[in-house]
Amino acid sequence: MDNSQRKQIAIFANGCFWCTEAVFSMLKGVESVAPGYIGGTIKNPNYEQVSSGNTGHAEAIKIEYDPSVISFYDLLTVFFNTHDPTTLNRQGNDIGTQYRSAIFYVNENQKQDAENLIKELNKSKAYDKPVITEVSPATEFFSAEKYHLDYYKNHQNAPYCQLVIAPKLEKVQKRFRELLKSDS
Repeated sequence: MDNSQRKQIAIFANGCFWCTEAVFSMLKGVESVAPGYIGGTIKNPNYEQVSSGNTGHAEAIKIEYDPSVISFYDLLTVFFNTHDPTTLNRQGNDIGTQYRSAIFYVNENQKQDAENLIKELNKSKAYDKPVITEVSPATEFFSAEKYHLDYYKNHQNAPYCQLVIAPKLEKVQKRFRELLKSDS
């Protein structure tokens, strides 16, 4: 079996895609992470349209990964530990439906894994409030404009990157050491 047949897709929305792209790019088995838009009502939306909150799209990332190296469950675990899945349409200072917590599943196994983990998190009271992450079938994913790609890597000294993304990456490096690529 060649590499292209082993690759699988995961699509997550959990706040600003600059943050989530940087987080998931650190994980071994993750071959690519693309920022984009999903779950809305218009074709080929741009950043300004999505930022208005009027298109129904979420800022999201499309992860291409090798399940023989990292499982979907591991990706879900990182997903739930790197944002607040209990807030509706908000992550930190980012407010609007475009910042909702959502898992856009590409097959029934992903749907079941996501729903089961949410039930487990709620049952164990892992958070002070119930997890309200949306679990929806993947619709068309629209790639974000090129300037969003590798945003953190290309703008590490920008204030947003220093204040918001860098601390999140430090948390991931401490909590998920065993899942990190050797250069992370």
